[in-house]
Amino acid sequence: MAQQELKRDLANRHVQLIAIGGTIGTGLFLGSGKAIQLAGPSIILAYLIVGLGLFFVMRALGELLLSKAGYLSFTDIAQDYLGPRAAFITGWTYWFCWIVTAMADIIAVGVYVQYWFDIPQWVPAIICLIILLGLNLLSVKLFGELEFWFALIKVITILALIVVGVILLVIGFETNAGRVTVENLWEHGGMFPNGISGFLLSLQLVVFAFVGMELVGVSAAETSNPEKNIPSAINKIPLRILFFYVGALIILLSINPWTELNAAESPFVKTFSLVGIPIAAGIINFVVLTAAASAGNSGMFSTSRMLYNLSNNNQAPASFSKLNKNHVPSNGLWVSTLVVSVGALLSKLLPEQAFGIVTSISAICFIWVWSVILLSHLKYIKTCPELHAKSKFKAPLTPFINYAVLAMFAVILIIMLIADETRPALLLTPIWFILLYALYSSRKKKEESGNIDISIESLMK
Repeated sequence: MAQQELKRDLANRHVQLIAIGGTIGTGLFLGSGKAIQLAGPSIILAYLIVGLGLFFVMRALGELLLSKAGYLSFTDIAQDYLGPRAAFITGWTYWFCWIVTAMADIIAVGVYVQYWFDIPQWVPAIICLIILLGLNLLSVKLFGELEFWFALIKVITILALIVVGVILLVIGFETNAGRVTVENLWEHGGMFPNGISGFLLSLQLVVFAFVGMELVGVSAAETSNPEKNIPSAINKIPLRILFFYVGALIILLSINPWTELNAAESPFVKTFSLVGIPIAAGIINFVVLTAAASAGNSGMFSTSRMLYNLSNNNQAPASFSKLNKNHVPSNGLWVSTLVVSVGALLSKLLPEQAFGIVTSISAICFIWVWSVILLSHLKYIKTCPELHAKSKFKAPLTPFINYAVLAMFAVILIIMLIADETRPALLLTPIWFILLYALYSSRKKKEESGNIDISIESLMK
C-alpha cells in the first residue's frame, strides 16, 4: 500500500518554471486579444496594475506559508486565521476555480487546433484531457518536468517575439498593416481609444490572465526546499510581469495597430501572420497550443491536490486522500477530469461564447481566493505580531497594501456587475458559495448533535 503522503519531488528549477507557467497561459496568448479590443494600448497599464496587486497577494501568501511548518496550502492558513468555515469554502472554491480554468484551457486547445484542421473544438479538447490525465497519474516529478518544458517553450517564444519585434522596429519593417513603429501605440485613437470604460472592462480578462500565480503555494507540500524555493519564485514575479506581459504587449502593439487584432484570435499568431511569415505563425500557434495544454496540466495538478488537502481535513470524501503507488492522488485526478470534460461539452454547445463564460466565472472565484489570502494575512499580523516581526520573508507595505488590493478587487467585481457580458456570471456564481455555506452548516449541525459520521459522504447519501 502506498504511503499516504505527497512526495517532495519538485526541485528548485521545477518551482521556478511552475511559477513562470502559472503567470503565462491562455489568458495572455488567447484572452489578450479580446482585452486589447476593449482597452486598446491601455491594456498595458491594466496588466501593470493587476500584476502589481497580485504580487503583493503572493508576498502575503509567501510569508504565511513560511510562518508555520506543515502548511500544505492556503486552506490550512484560512483554517488557522479565518476559521474552518472559511477554509471549507475556500478549498472547494479553489478546486472549482481550477476546474473552470481548465475548461477554458481545453476550449482554447480546440480553438488552436482549428487553425490547421476544420474539426469541432470538443474533439481535440477531449484528446488533450485524456493525455493530461495519463501523464498526471504517473508522478509529481513528471508533472514538474512537463511544466518545466512547457514553460520553457513559452519563455523562448516570448523572448523570440521581443527580439524579432525590436529588430523590426529598428529597421522600420513594413507589414501588411503598415510600418512597424512604436507610434502605433498611440496613433490609432490614443492610449485609451475606447475611453476609460474600455480600460475598466478589460480588467476582468486581465485578472484571468494571471490565474495560476498562486500555484507556488499549492506546490509547497511537494517542494524539496520551501524556505528557499518559494521566496525565490515569488520575488521574481515583478520582472516576469514586466518582461512577459508588458514587454510582449508593447512589441505586439508596435508591430501592428490594435485595430488589426481580432478578439477571437491569438494576437501572437496574428502578429506573425501580418509580418508575412505564415510558417512562423503556424509555429507560434503550436506554441500557444502547448501553453493552453500547460495551463490545463496545472489545473489537473492543483485540483487533485486541493481535493487531497480537503480530504485530509475531513472536508471531502476520504477516498480523495488515497494515493496511488506513485504517490499521486489519483481519485481526485479522475473526478476532476470528469468534471473538466464538461468544458468540452460547453465548447460543443456554445463554441462562440464558451471561453468568455468560463473566464468570467474563473476570475470571480479567483478573486475570492486571493481575497481570503489577504484577509488571512491581516488576521495573522494582528494575532501573531511576534511571527510577523521575526519573519524572514515579510510582506511589504502591510497592512495598507492589503486593503488597497482588496479595494481593487471590489472595483473589478462592480465593473463585472455593470458590464452586460459578465453580469450573468457574476449573478450566478454566488449560487456556488450559497451551496457551500449550506453544506458546511449541515455538516457542522451533525457534528454538534453528536453524530460522529460527519464526512461529506454521509451528507451526500
